[in-house]
Amino acid sequence: MDESDEALAARLAPALALLAAVGETGHVTRAAELLGIPQPTASRRLAALSDLVGAPLVLPSGRGIRLTRAGRTLAAASTRALATVTAAAREVREEIDPGSGRIVLGFLHLLGRTLVPSLIGGFRERNPGVRFSLAQGSRQDMLRALREGEIDLVFVAPLPLDDPDLVSRPLAEQELVLSAPPSHRFAARSRVRAADLAGEELVTLEHGYGLRQITDDLCAAAGFEPRIAFEGQESETVRGLVAAGLGVAVLPRSDQAPTGGVVEIPLSPPLFRTVGVSWPAGERLTPAARSFRDHVCSGRTDLGPAFRRPHPAPRSHDLRETGDHDTRR
Repeated sequence: MDESDEALAARLAPALALLAAVGETGHVTRAAELLGIPQPTASRRLAALSDLVGAPLVLPSGRGIRLTRAGRTLAAASTRALATVTAAAREVREEIDPGSGRIVLGFLHLLGRTLVPSLIGGFRERNPGVRFSLAQGSRQDMLRALREGEIDLVFVAPLPLDDPDLVSRPLAEQELVLSAPPSHRFAARSRVRAADLAGEELVTLEHGYGLRQITDDLCAAAGFEPRIAFEGQESETVRGLVAAGLGVAVLPRSDQAPTGGVVEIPLSPPLFRTVGVSWPAGERLTPAARSFRDHVCSGRTDLGPAFRRPHPAPRSHDLRETGDHDTRR
């Protein structure tokens, strides 16, 4: 049975650098010196290549050698392939260099306003050569990409505390409030209980987002099924629907004065979500990503007015109510 093209290519690949060097130098000895191998070894490899292909790849030419037509075809392809591999090797070197590597960072949309810029800014002051690729999406999508190695670290809430493949650390607590239009009956209140939301039309994020999970858990703890009017994929869209009078929403307290026809009413008892960083268990992080993780977990960066440092002994559940009430899932 004839050997497949893929199988032949796999057997040819280890010696293609030699063929490319021969095509460049026109001499076995110089090609061997270029690759740092003995000349007899280079000659044996060329002979083995010819046997593998089934046709001579080089012919004598004066004191040197020249490539046959088959040899020129393979050498040209080898040169192109080696250029691609060389560029990739250079990129990998840069990737793992702690001073000039690249970090792929995932985070929830709403964290991109202040938390992520603050953490990256503080790190870049001491590591100006490190580059960041930023990915945003739902909690579900970010954690999937983290598990599959597409991103290095993620900032999420709630934290995936029960996932044995991930390591998580709490970074900050963010108060959750009820966002409502100024005309709503809750707008004049100083506090709103979760039970008061029974029967209200809610605007939420879709399933897979952390805030949706928190909203569903909050309603379940209060003993009712939420009445969902609209589902979105981004918190500012949810806020805009609230401003249009289309419902109320549980959202993080804004780091600025509420605008756009939305009032923020504290929940009773006060409710906070824990925002944290997660990364793969084991030693999968590059040096640059490890350095950034250590910076993030050091607690030295100002997180902004919308965040506070977590409770000294955070509970195992990520959604925490203060006061005399127990933690709610």
